[in-house]
Amino acid sequence: MTKTLKSIGAVLAGLIAIFALSHVTDLILEKSGAMKLPFDTNPLWLKLFVTIYRTVYVAIGCYITAALAPAKPMKHVYILASIGVVLGILGAVAMWHEPPHWYPIALIVLSIPAAWAGGKLRAS
Repeated sequence: MTKTLKSIGAVLAGLIAIFALSHVTDLILEKSGAMKLPFDTNPLWLKLFVTIYRTVYVAIGCYITAALAPAKPMKHVYILASIGVVLGILGAVAMWHEPPHWYPIALIVLSIPAAWAGGKLRAS
């Protein structure tokens, strides 16, 4: 039972880290006036920047998950990555009416290699 709770905690910690880092960075960019809403009104360089930092945050979250996993760190990373892909797809479907359409697709596609890289960096 304790190992199961530690496994759940490891995955949740990574997920919370990704959400927290993304949210705080978004808030800083919005409050500073660098990022405007709706998102589509921003220049391409900013959209790419947001895509990059969110991808890096996925790697960080998966690193944390791998570090906290009681055993088989990459299995935990793949679980987190799967949750992220499902949430990403749900988010893309829910927000499909808002451009740019490439943005949520890029986040979904980049999340897999980012998760692997973050997990491997810690598991190695």
